[in-house]
Amino acid sequence: MFKITGALIVGLMLTSCVVHDNGNRVKKVPPGQAKKIYGGSAKDYAPGQVKKRNGY
Repeated sequence: MFKITGALIVGLMLTSCVVHDNGNRVKKVPPGQAKKIYGGSAKDYAPGQVKKRNGY
């Protein structure tokens, strides 16, 4: 009886470990492609150029 109960508890623990993917992934556009789509400079869209914006 204890073995069956223990096996059920372990089984329930294992089935509760499920990874959920919510699908909120945003596809990053390379800076050159963003420049072509939205205009401006590629530096405006490059993450490494953030300090050069807004008068830093």
